[in-house]
Amino acid sequence: MSSLEEVFAPGGLLAAAIAGYRRRADQVEMAQAIGEAIESTGVLVAEAGTGTGKTFAYLVPALLAGGKVIVSTGTKTLQDQLYDRDLPAVRAALASGASAALLKGRANYVCLYRLRRAVAEGRATSSEEAVELRRIERFAATSVTGDRADLGDVPEDAPIWAQATSTRDNCLGQGCPDYADCFVMRARRNALAADVVVINHHLFFADVVLRDEGVAELLPACNTLVFDEAHQLPETARLFFGDSLSTSQLLELSRDARGELRVAGGGSPELEALCNRLERAARDLRLALGEAPLRLAWPQALRIAGFPEALIKIRAALKMLDAALAAQAERSEGLGACSRRAGNAHAVLCRLLESDGSEEVRWAEALGQSVQLHVTPLHSGELFRRQMDDHPRAWIFTSATLAVGADFGHFTRELGVPEATTRRWESPFRFAEQALVYLPSGLPPDPNDPAFTDAVIEAAFPVLQASGGRAFLLFTTLRALRRAHELLRRGTLEYPLLVQGTGSRSELLARFRKLGNAVLLGSASFWEGVDVRGDALSLVVIDKLPFAPPDDPVLAARIDALKSAGRNPFNELQLPQAVLQLKQGAGRLIRDEGDRGVLMLCDPRLLSRPYGKRILESLPPMKRTRSLEEVREFFASSGADAARLRCAPG
Repeated sequence: MSSLEEVFAPGGLLAAAIAGYRRRADQVEMAQAIGEAIESTGVLVAEAGTGTGKTFAYLVPALLAGGKVIVSTGTKTLQDQLYDRDLPAVRAALASGASAALLKGRANYVCLYRLRRAVAEGRATSSEEAVELRRIERFAATSVTGDRADLGDVPEDAPIWAQATSTRDNCLGQGCPDYADCFVMRARRNALAADVVVINHHLFFADVVLRDEGVAELLPACNTLVFDEAHQLPETARLFFGDSLSTSQLLELSRDARGELRVAGGGSPELEALCNRLERAARDLRLALGEAPLRLAWPQALRIAGFPEALIKIRAALKMLDAALAAQAERSEGLGACSRRAGNAHAVLCRLLESDGSEEVRWAEALGQSVQLHVTPLHSGELFRRQMDDHPRAWIFTSATLAVGADFGHFTRELGVPEATTRRWESPFRFAEQALVYLPSGLPPDPNDPAFTDAVIEAAFPVLQASGGRAFLLFTTLRALRRAHELLRRGTLEYPLLVQGTGSRSELLARFRKLGNAVLLGSASFWEGVDVRGDALSLVVIDKLPFAPPDDPVLAARIDALKSAGRNPFNELQLPQAVLQLKQGAGRLIRDEGDRGVLMLCDPRLLSRPYGKRILESLPPMKRTRSLEEVREFFASSGADAARLRCAPG
């Protein structure tokens, strides 16, 4: 077996197999630390700055160690990149015979049964949806995997996908007439047989917490579990260790119950009436909450006229529908599945209405046409820890943003791994030369000032002119994003303007890269997981420090719990969260050794508050300035450098 040094050496296996590969000392150190954790079945938390090469640093020792390896990522984009590009490259370099499989959540695969039902029942609501449904039908007839990511002709966010895929609720399981040909089950069989399985965090928690088929079956045989983009784990864990119920689920249950009854050979006036009753109560609940988006703690929601009454009606309708469906369940697998769904929904609603709230928080959320009701645990660490104790294996957690400065305490507390070995490696990029942090003067001292966004755009405008566009403007709220869009649209900005919400994230990024001088306005979804290398992105503007809003129901409850325990919620929770989120946003700027750019941070609290110094010191070591002229000179020198490179021979 090859040693790590042989693999990573200047003339080693990676260099021989991968064009442009260069040995990086920090990458080798990280690989060695991961190798030691695998050998000792230990727990390692590893922060590696952008450019360290962390993917190869965990894939190489994992493959060399042998055994079954599960790699979990934060996004499907990275999941596909790992499986399609990075993993094959490392396997080829090592001449490894390890087999690999890609496993996603069931909603990513075409469901043959639901697709056929959607076509037969004409569930497309427009001519566009009808065309998309026919494309999905043709795709399913020829695809080996059924992975919707392989069908580029139907947008990823097209509503028709809901009719052609399944959920845990509506899947018929082994009773499905298409079970033998099911794409989900085929993917799971491949995963069980493979040596290396690439999954994502949502799938890990959904399957392990719910003890569904899939990951829960994979874990007993797993020797090494790697979580990439691990900074997302605590929040994802809270989501899945809780419970939720949406009005969309209830409306879909009613629709499916009617459809399954027709397929089974007859209607039921009683069941039809109960479905109508449930739908009316669900719509009343949505109407009661008014304009979206909106998040409310449970006591606030219960004070809204019509909300408690709609909840009572939903519980009564669900209980009666559950009984009616149970009486019909033996007629078909579909009706049996609807009966189970009604029972599960009723149980979740009862938990919501009866929770004592001591270790969990109840809250309601209005989203477009739907209301979601949640029960969320205040702490996920102990719950996650239970998943780790069932079988000895190596647990590797890695990301570019896990520590506040050199302190990993926030992450290890949140995840329940205080005994973990922690290591960090700085990015190899030359930030002092490649980047500049601009802290503009003259902005309102209070970022909550109604005129603050106007002042940010006024301060950013000359910087945008100096950069020639090529910018991300990242906002902490959608309200600020909309105001910025309004100001820039009616101003004299001469560069293409792209705005979150006018297309999918992948579409906007593709346009941004192609245009080369665009200005993109984004909020939460553009703060992380976005990789734009080269000249197309040379300026990142961040309007405010990304403190979570204190009226967020879950955060407010966690703050109260820490205060009750005599602890400091700002230092232990709010500040670390903001630092890690800011590091993610700032990390969009320098993605490659040749990148150059300016990070413009507009929040005056960075200089006026004591914690501002701690936040700035958590960022990469970039030169700071308050001078607009220095920013202009930086971009002028960047342009000259680029011109020299373009004119250089060969």
